[in-house]
Amino acid sequence: MAGLKSLVYLSSKAALLVLLIALAAQTQKANAQNCASELTNLNVCAPFVVPGVTDSSPSADCCNALQSVDHDCICNTIRISARLPSQCNLPRLDCAN
Repeated sequence: MAGLKSLVYLSSKAALLVLLIALAAQTQKANAQNCASELTNLNVCAPFVVPGVTDSSPSADCCNALQSVDHDCICNTIRISARLPSQCNLPRLDCAN
């Protein structure tokens, strides 16, 4: 009987662990979808960041969109973007100038 109780206890712990892993994966997927949506909203800022722009003062819409983007979302996107050239076997980008 003690062996059966131990088995039931371990099974319930394993089920809880699987549930927690699934919940974490779902949360990460939801965060990624939210980040992508927030970044899409930044399209209103495009006219202020393209080369040759004459008016570099962002609009209120751009500022509001930027304010609504989560800090981690923007930072992770910049980090990923910086890695892309090397992952595509291209020279590293140097934006120092």
